[in-house]
Amino acid sequence: MRSVALNLYEQTTFECSRLITRHYSTSFTLGIKTLHRRFHFPIYAIYGFVRYADEIVDTFHEYDKQALLEKFKDDTYKAIHDGISLNPVLHSFQKVANEYKIEHALIDAFLKSMEMDLYKQEYNEQGYSEYIYGSAEVVGLMCLNVFCEGNKQRYEELKEPARKLGAAFQKVNFLRDIQSDFVDRGRTYFPGIDFNNFTRKEKCKIEENISKDFDDAYQGIIKLPKGAKMGVYLAYVYYLKLFKKIQGCPASDIVKQRIRIPDSKKFTLLVQSYVKHRFNFI
Repeated sequence: MRSVALNLYEQTTFECSRLITRHYSTSFTLGIKTLHRRFHFPIYAIYGFVRYADEIVDTFHEYDKQALLEKFKDDTYKAIHDGISLNPVLHSFQKVANEYKIEHALIDAFLKSMEMDLYKQEYNEQGYSEYIYGSAEVVGLMCLNVFCEGNKQRYEELKEPARKLGAAFQKVNFLRDIQSDFVDRGRTYFPGIDFNNFTRKEKCKIEENISKDFDDAYQGIIKLPKGAKMGVYLAYVYYLKLFKKIQGCPASDIVKQRIRIPDSKKFTLLVQSYVKHRFNFI
C-alpha cells in the first residue's frame, strides 16, 4: 500500500511541472486548463520535461551543455527504470512515461534533437525532417499517448495528424524566433535559406508547407476524445492566429522582430474556442 508521504511527494513533483508550464508558456497553460482534469498533470509533466531539456541547450551558455544534457538523459532513463527520481521534473515525467507506456523511441528522438542544437547550425532536408520529428512531432505523440489512455487503435488513427500538429507548431516557432535563432545563436533550421537575404518568395514557400500541416492536423483534432479536444483545439487556434499574423508581415520584418499574440487576444481565442466546443462546432 502506498504511503501518504509518497503520494504527497508525487503531488509536489507534478505541482513543480505545472509551475514550470505557467512561468514559461501562458498559451500552453491556457490550453492545458481546458483539458479534462485527468489530463492536466500528465501534460504538465511532459511540458516540464521538454522545457527543461530545451533550456539546457538554449540558456546555460556558461556551463558545459553537452555534459548537462548527457546527465539529464542518463537521469531520465534511470528515473523511468527505477520508477522514482529526486529531480521533481524527472519524477513526474517518469510517472507519466510508465503509466501511459510512452515508447522509449520517442524519448530517444526528442533528446537526439536537443543534442543536435548543441552543434548543428544549418540543416539539409534530411536533418531538418529529423530535427522536426524529434523536437516537436514526438512531443505531440507523447501527449497523444495520454489522451488515448491505452486505446492503441485510436492512437494509430490519430498518430499522423498529431505529428503534423507538432510540426506546424515548431515551424511557426522557427519563423517567429528567426531573430533569436539566427541572429543570436547562428542557427538556420529551414534548408537552403539565407536569412541575410530572406525573400518574400522563400517565405511564401515555407508558409505553404505550414498551411498543409495545419490542414492535416485539424482532421485529427476533430476526432480526439472529448476531454482532450478543446485544449488541443485552443493550442491549434492560437498557433494558427500567430501564423496568420506572420503571414501578414514582410519577410524583412520577421527577421528583425519576434511576432507575438497579446495575452488579451489569447483570452478572446479561449472564449471563442469554448463556445465552438460547447455547441459542437469542432
